[in-house]
Amino acid sequence: VQLVESGGGLVPEGGSLRLSCATPEIRNSDFAVGWFRQAPGKEREGVGCIEQEYGLPRTTYYAGFSRGRVSIDDDIAEAKVYLQIDGVTPEDTAKYYCAVGKSDACDLNLEGQNYVSWGQGTQVTVSS
Repeated sequence: VQLVESGGGLVPEGGSLRLSCATPEIRNSDFAVGWFRQAPGKEREGVGCIEQEYGLPRTTYYAGFSRGRVSIDDDIAEAKVYLQIDGVTPEDTAKYYCAVGKSDACDLNLEGQNYVSWGQGTQVTVSS
């Protein structure tokens, strides 16, 4: 499964970042796309995910640290899932990854073990 992240780069503190993950999997009737990040010297953490299970509405989950700053949306026509973080701080500096799997991969735990494919990641650096 091909995944291509884009949109990383240098973001001023207080600004917004918007990353995209291109994958045809979102056109399936059962899928999950998760966003994760890993900062230097830290463990990978889940940022959020979006999933759809057969016949049910899409559902999103966000990490507790997001405090309402994080949103995930998708564009089926473009086969992309977007991650937006508003009001970024230097603590948001990390390499961001998207991953794809079946709908049960995405839940409140935001763990990565049930995703089957991962992108190469895109670096985000927040300047203070």
